[in-house]
Amino acid sequence: MTRRATFAYATLAVTLVAALLVLIVVLPRWLATEPASRPGADSAPAATATRRIHARLFYVAGDGRYLTPVEREIPFGEGAAEQARQIVEAQLGPAPAPYASAIPAGTTLRALYLTERGEAHVDLSAEASTAHPGGTTSEILTVYAIVNALTVNLPAIATVQLLVDGQEVDTLAGHIDLRRPLQQDLRWVSEPRPARGKP
Repeated sequence: MTRRATFAYATLAVTLVAALLVLIVVLPRWLATEPASRPGADSAPAATATRRIHARLFYVAGDGRYLTPVEREIPFGEGAAEQARQIVEAQLGPAPAPYASAIPAGTTLRALYLTERGEAHVDLSAEASTAHPGGTTSEILTVYAIVNALTVNLPAIATVQLLVDGQEVDTLAGHIDLRRPLQQDLRWVSEPRPARGKP
């Protein structure tokens, strides 16, 4: 084998080793970078929005004596239990103007599960009771904002059992018996009146 051939083979070997190192070291890093950070790459399309549905939630009307149903967009939940969770979490959130929330400030959802009999067990944080302002009407509105939100939007739910801090309770604030599951009760709901001059 001539010197020229040996040199050519050595050069080829060095080139192949260098190319292999580039493939092993540089290429994986380049592939791992975000597409938008690559030179000349187009911006990645925005993530698709979370699927949402319309639900009827219940808020305190101006006179403080009734609940008013309001259509709201909430996240879609896969299955009845997850959808029930989304409904309750939306109901516990801030009320849209000009309404007020019937739920005591700071109340969160600890857990929610459904039975085969169509009974929803809703476990609220301690604030549902400890931060409650009291009064019969106020307590009724708190209870039925949750009960009605679940039963109106999810016909598979027949009754709602409210728990506080993982425990069964007699009442939230001394007035409404919570020792048994409650059915939907729309007597405490007043449909919004149309503005003057509108049918």
